[in-house]
Amino acid sequence: MSAAAAVVCEGVRRHFGATEAVAGVDLEVQPGEIYGFLGPNGAGKSTLVRVLCTLITPTDGRARVAGFDVADDPDAVRLRIGVALQDAALDPKQTGTEFLLLQARLYGMTPAEARSRLDELQALIDIGDAIDRQIGTYSGGMARRLDLAAALVHHPQVLFLDEPTTGLDPASRAKVWDEVRTLNEDMGMTIFLTTQYLEEADELAHRVGIIDKGRLVAEGTPQALKQSVGTDVIVARVDGDAEVAKAAVEGIDGIDAVEIHRDELTATANDGAAVISPVAVALNGCGVTVRDLTLRTPTLDDVFLELTGEHIERGQAPVAEEAER
Repeated sequence: MSAAAAVVCEGVRRHFGATEAVAGVDLEVQPGEIYGFLGPNGAGKSTLVRVLCTLITPTDGRARVAGFDVADDPDAVRLRIGVALQDAALDPKQTGTEFLLLQARLYGMTPAEARSRLDELQALIDIGDAIDRQIGTYSGGMARRLDLAAALVHHPQVLFLDEPTTGLDPASRAKVWDEVRTLNEDMGMTIFLTTQYLEEADELAHRVGIIDKGRLVAEGTPQALKQSVGTDVIVARVDGDAEVAKAAVEGIDGIDAVEIHRDELTATANDGAAVISPVAVALNGCGVTVRDLTLRTPTLDDVFLELTGEHIERGQAPVAEEAER
């Protein structure tokens, strides 16, 4: 194991009866990194996070967080991590202020220290006037941000966020993204982010690990992973002789291949942005009517599709992992 890494897994497995939810994961997350753990429901993301947060023990293998073994020294790990899971454990009868002050006191802060930390958290996490209202009146986005603030009370070295924006509206999701960036860029916090949202991983993560059926199937920067599946795609929907249109596009420098799918022409290129204008000119001059012309670059879903043969949105959580939640 790397002593310097913030999170290390070596052959981590977790069984629930006959079901292997995590099937031998090896990974390292460096200090100050946002690591996006990407996969569909039931892939093993939440189970691995629970192992790393000492909520469950690994069936096999070893893991260290902030320099401590999660099985041998769980108390030391807990003192150094912040955790915001999918289901926030919030008392609807408490106000936001009461909840955060209680969290601070549980970590051994004096009343004055707890109040000072609350002021810092209010400046960091956008809770606003709702901080003095009962949590039961909060929107989903407000509850998620309060839970995030609670995870930060004790200045953790590593922050685990398990699908922090699931079910949120676009505006609330954007606020959480901004706060995650602030924690990482301004405070240098290491963040382990599980998500099934492709855009979320692309926007936030320095590196992405893709998990499927409990196994890590790919790892790298979002850009490198997308480039690994191939070229840009230009799609043209045309009325007229598609074969004529194909011949016109095939002759353009930078076009690798052209295929016809009914009324659609798809052309691949290493640099789609550089050739889309010549494609438009060629189509305009060959006697076909172009209904629409789009340039599509590879996505993380294309990476997942290439590796597994399925889209990332495919499934629901298997019984074992869902029950464990």
